[in-house]
Amino acid sequence: MSELLDPTNDYVFKRLFAEAPDLVVDLINDLRPDLPDIASVEIMNPNIEPTELTGKYIILDVLARDSDGHCYNVEVQVRRYGAWHKRGLFYLARTLGSQLSAGEDYQELRASVGLHLLDFELFTETAAEREQAVWRFEMRDERQPDVTLGNILQMNLIELNKADRLGLPEGPLRAWITFFKHWQEELTMAKVAHEPVKRAMSRIRELSADEETRRLAFVRERALRDEVSLLNDAKREGRHEGVEGTLRKQIPLKFGELPDWADARLAAATDAQLDDWVMRIMEADSLESLLGKH
Repeated sequence: MSELLDPTNDYVFKRLFAEAPDLVVDLINDLRPDLPDIASVEIMNPNIEPTELTGKYIILDVLARDSDGHCYNVEVQVRRYGAWHKRGLFYLARTLGSQLSAGEDYQELRASVGLHLLDFELFTETAAEREQAVWRFEMRDERQPDVTLGNILQMNLIELNKADRLGLPEGPLRAWITFFKHWQEELTMAKVAHEPVKRAMSRIRELSADEETRRLAFVRERALRDEVSLLNDAKREGRHEGVEGTLRKQIPLKFGELPDWADARLAAATDAQLDDWVMRIMEADSLESLLGKH
């Protein structure tokens, strides 16, 4: 038996759910159990273009619409980047705005609901944040949160790692968390009785047995790793330039005009050297003693 594909790989996630609308229905109902169940959905973006597998900053999502016209953007995200929430809000608002044609009644607007499964911890600053893994954001008044503009624009976030660590109460949501975090653990998954999750496991096994699907999942995983590497390189480069720029401002203030040899030393310095010079500049009695002129 081939090793099972990871359902948090967004290519695998989209294949898993976009090709099985009944699973999308179950997932939506289980992730938002306080709202009326839906019976069926139409997948509005069923295809995956070849360019999407290697495209930068692309997330393969599932866009679905139920029989009442409500729209759902369902996706999994494995990497955190600075503007991820702005992207989510932008697409959610665009989905809402695209519902009406010119002259149509605003009463016809239906909900646009974002369901985002995050494979990283997002809210960690306070103890209360660290103890909550399921979040819902709607249009509410700041001082009187019971006063709302309705839930037609709604973003739901589930932090998978945190939810798994905290141990949610037994039920459908916990079963899905177990699936996304422990799909490769046969004994753990054998204990899950929730039928939709059992069907999702069957789908994962089918997808994992297909060589072309495995190849494309690898292509997608490689593209995501390359993207992360590029982002990290950019961060390191930005930090390097920032520290070097700080020294180029500090040195003239203390030692006078920057000589050519010092300019060359700064330009060729490593991150560790720059960090050391920033720490020692205040106590250095000469530019030579700071930079070590040869």
